[in-house]
Amino acid sequence: MNKAIITVLGADRVGIIAAVSTYLAAKNVNILDISQTTMQDVFTMIMMVDTSNSNENFDVLYTDFKKMSEELGVQIQIQAADIFNSMHKI
Repeated sequence: MNKAIITVLGADRVGIIAAVSTYLAAKNVNILDISQTTMQDVFTMIMMVDTSNSNENFDVLYTDFKKMSEELGVQIQIQAADIFNSMHKI
């Protein structure tokens, strides 16, 4: 299993979860776990996903999320779970 962590942070607006999850479904990326909250007007979401069956490589996912960040006006990052865990000592 190739796990990755996706984080989303920014001003809350309609369609953020829909855009990210629709993109992941189109790329055959499975959402394993998701946590989302809005604190006042700040939207935060963390997803653990499995990219094992994705029809795109990780670099394409990374680049596409950069573009989506600009389109949605939020910050979206994807990291391999191993790297994320090392950085955050999980």
